[in-house]
Amino acid sequence: MDLPQPNLKTTAELGPVILALPKGRILKELGPVLARAGITPAPDCMNEDSRRLRFETTDPGLDVVRVRSFDVATFVAHGAAQIGVCGADVLMEFDYPEIYAPLDLGIGGCRISVAAPKGFAEAEDSSRWSRITVASKYPGIARRHYAQRGIQAEIVHLNGAMELAPALGLSKVIVDLVDTGSTLRANGLVEIEIIAHVTSRLIVNRTALKTRPEEIAGWINRFRAALAEPRSGVPPEARVAAMRREA
Repeated sequence: MDLPQPNLKTTAELGPVILALPKGRILKELGPVLARAGITPAPDCMNEDSRRLRFETTDPGLDVVRVRSFDVATFVAHGAAQIGVCGADVLMEFDYPEIYAPLDLGIGGCRISVAAPKGFAEAEDSSRWSRITVASKYPGIARRHYAQRGIQAEIVHLNGAMELAPALGLSKVIVDLVDTGSTLRANGLVEIEIIAHVTSRLIVNRTALKTRPEEIAGWINRFRAALAEPRSGVPPEARVAAMRREA
C-alpha cells in the first residue's frame, strides 16, 4: 500500500500568503498596524476608489486582497486567503470552525446592540414575549440572543437601512452594529440592549497554519510585535529584520 506523501512544496510553489483586509473604516484604522508590522501594500490598496482587488506588497511572500468586511471570514475559512482581519461580529455570526483568531487588534471598536423606537422599552414587557420580529444583517446572532431567553426571533434579513424597519412595520426591533449611535438617534431609535462589544481580530485558516506553519506563525508574530510596540520609532525595514530573527 502506498503511503501518503508529505507536502514538499516550497514557498515559491505555494505562492505568496494572502492577507484579506476589509474595506472601509477598519482598513484606515489598520494602516498604522500594518506599517508597524512591516507590511507596505501598493499605494492604491488604501484608496477606496481603486478598482483593483489584489495588491502586491513590499514583501514578495505576501499579497493583500481587499474585500467586504463580511467576506473576509469566508475567504479565510475556505482557504482563498490564509490570514485576514475582520470584526468579532463577523466571527460571531458565521462561527466558522476553520478559522483561528489568535489576536485582538484593538481597533474598530463598536458594539452589536438591540435598538427600538423611543418609548418601546417602557411600553413593552419583554418577559412576556414568546416571539419577536427582528430586522438585522446578523440573523445568527439575533436568533441565538433571543433563543437564550426562550423567545423565537423571526428575522427580516436586511443588508442595510435597518433603522427604517420599525417605523415601516417590518420589525419591532433591530440588531445592528453601533458606533456613535448617531444614525439610530437620527431615525428615532435608541439602544435598549448591548449584545456584545466588538473589535477587529487577526484570523488564520487552520489548515494553512498546519501546512505553512513557519510562514503563518511568522506573520502572527509580526502582528503581535506591532501591537506590543505601538509607538516604536524604529524604521519599518529594521523592524522587519528583527521580527524575522525572532520568528
